[in-house]
Amino acid sequence: MTTATLDAARATAQAPPIRDQIVLVTGGARGLGAHLVQAFLGEGARVVINYLGSAGAASDAADQAGERAIALRADVRDPAQVAALVEQAGTHFGAPVTTVVNNALADFSFNGDARPNAEQLRWQHLSAQFEGTVRAALNTVQAALPGMRAAGFGRIINVGTNLFQNPVVPYHDYTAAKAALLSLTRTLSHDLGPHGVTVNMISGGLLRTTDASAATPEAVFDVIAAGTPLRRVTTPAEFADAALFFASPWSRAVTGQNLIVDGGLVKG
Repeated sequence: MTTATLDAARATAQAPPIRDQIVLVTGGARGLGAHLVQAFLGEGARVVINYLGSAGAASDAADQAGERAIALRADVRDPAQVAALVEQAGTHFGAPVTTVVNNALADFSFNGDARPNAEQLRWQHLSAQFEGTVRAALNTVQAALPGMRAAGFGRIINVGTNLFQNPVVPYHDYTAAKAALLSLTRTLSHDLGPHGVTVNMISGGLLRTTDASAATPEAVFDVIAAGTPLRRVTTPAEFADAALFFASPWSRAVTGQNLIVDGGLVKG
């Protein structure tokens, strides 16, 4: 066998199909998280549905999936709870979590009229978003990393926003936290690449519709659709499809990237 063939074989070995992965979706009981869960279940993966307050929805989703899903409560801002969740998931499935989708969102509503403006913004607003976005992602990565290293494979997929490039509504706290998560995505890709772990981000715009965007006026959706090449607002299911790409063998040479999934509204 040639060196090139050996390299190709190693690359393939480090990129198992989605059906062989154990996927943790944080905040997976409702909203975008529920669509992410269903997307991975649809490809045959085993899925850990993390939740904080939506016990009923998480349990229902796990029951419908049968043996391929488990609902586990944990506040992803707490490293001890996340470590316990990852350990419990590994015990349940008999194998480590190999794919993490950092989707959980601290309490937030996309309502421009209710947002804190420059005069009203306080550090508490920023801190709450950093805790729920950056600290949460750090906790899940550190908890799952030993299992990923042991498997020689890992996928970390962070959920971002197109408000980096197009802050049409200045959600200062939310956007700052997601921008920090993008930076962490890129720096972690350097640290974890040698272990066969890729780290990427998917940045959507306003999605039609999730719990977070439920307060958005219909006129705002119409304006976004009119300015988008596809002339419609991206759906949570369409966003979830991009997560499948980053988890699949097709993306095995892609890391440290930010993919904008918003119908072409923002050119990244």
